[in-house]
Amino acid sequence: MLWFRYESAGFYDQTTLPGNVGLCGNITASQVTTFTAAAGSLLVDLRIATPKINGFFAATKNEVVSSGGNGNATVYGVAQCAETISKIGCQDCLNVAYNNLQSCLPDTDGRAVDAGCFMRYSSTSFFSDNQTTNIAHFLKGGGNSRNKGIIIGVAVGGGGLILLLIVGILLYFKLSRKSAADHRADILGATELQGPVNYKYKDMKSATKKFSQENKLGEGGFGDIYKGTLNNVKIVAVKKLVALQSDRAKANFLNEVKLISNVHHRNLIRLLGCCSKGPELLLIYEYMANSSLDRFLFGNFRPFSPARSKKGSLNWKQRTDRIIGTARGLAYLHEEFHVCIIHRDIKTSNILLDDSFEPRISDFGLARLLPDDQTHLSTRFAGTLRYTAPEYAIHGQLSEKVDTYSYGVVVLEIISGQKSSELKSDAMGEFLLEKAWKLYENGSHLELVDATLDPNDHKPEDVKKNHTDCSDVHSIISCSEANNV
Repeated sequence: MLWFRYESAGFYDQTTLPGNVGLCGNITASQVTTFTAAAGSLLVDLRIATPKINGFFAATKNEVVSSGGNGNATVYGVAQCAETISKIGCQDCLNVAYNNLQSCLPDTDGRAVDAGCFMRYSSTSFFSDNQTTNIAHFLKGGGNSRNKGIIIGVAVGGGGLILLLIVGILLYFKLSRKSAADHRADILGATELQGPVNYKYKDMKSATKKFSQENKLGEGGFGDIYKGTLNNVKIVAVKKLVALQSDRAKANFLNEVKLISNVHHRNLIRLLGCCSKGPELLLIYEYMANSSLDRFLFGNFRPFSPARSKKGSLNWKQRTDRIIGTARGLAYLHEEFHVCIIHRDIKTSNILLDDSFEPRISDFGLARLLPDDQTHLSTRFAGTLRYTAPEYAIHGQLSEKVDTYSYGVVVLEIISGQKSSELKSDAMGEFLLEKAWKLYENGSHLELVDATLDPNDHKPEDVKKNHTDCSDVHSIISCSEANNV
């Protein structure tokens, strides 16, 4: 079986995409220290050599003799990049693959799959010695960078085909695995999706320093969230779910997480994996160093906020970019992913900012994980009251419009710099929604704009745009871009 791909748009130059993943075995090496050293050294060499080899393919093995006399370790590895990408693109892709495989060690097997490359290591030989590549002269300095391993190599031209076969079998196995217990997953289409990475509870406990107060990032309705460092390199955010203790909830947990972990968009936080074996259920996310949007709108008022920020520190352009980016993320959840996901808790504290201050919607899909009779509020709906559409809060009527209403409240907060729950102490003394509606009726739109904004940064006509046709997030994006807001 070969691995084929087709799309309606060109992808020949793609190297790494948000869907990249590391797939780890479930057997720990008997000689942990020796094997980890051998595998780590081999992966480094593959990462360096493969982009320099014609055809972007290398297969090699590394044998290490334990200095303590506890036994030897042999590890086998392959790496390959698509020949349609550049040498630099191959290097970038293999760097990501290498980092993804670090979380697998000291497991005896690990695979990393990305848009433009593939990397695998194993304690078991999956190619014969006459199919290996002599990579010694491709390494830095023209010699062996390990100084303690033996590389057996004879270049072969058919190695690429072998690798494609390996990838095809891997993907076929992951996509076709099915059981009667996955009936709900069938309904959601989740059995056709890539499964989440399963992290070990002990590793997450160590990464978060035993879920210490020092590493705590925040508290939420679904559970507390902690900063974690994997292998002293990769930083992640670890959420401890508090509402999933029943047997029924745990049974559905992996099926739902499988669905959510396949949602990839530049305006959505990526779910890296989960931990289902341990005293608590954990979700592992990308770490966002800039925290959440509310910090930059209302100031640093939360006790666990990782950095200080000044209220009103976003200018008009930055605010409108956050508005449009959030709309794009919602549009993907509602209409572009193969299953409609309604967030149900859109608010400024659930919009995180990456290193480039690009908005990323977080906690999407968490309401799907909750048991039918339990939510993160005392009421029967999942959400935060001041952002919740009346028809949902009162009658439980759930549709994409619930998120659109919440998003509208977020837009008003971004423009005004006022929290929707805050009762202004000015002469009007009104909540934000009431104030905004009256200003709209009176045609006094400009009075809603945050007073901390530089009036020279925005034009009055931009603020007063009448988006009467913007009834959903797709329309909001179109309206905003057409009006250059």
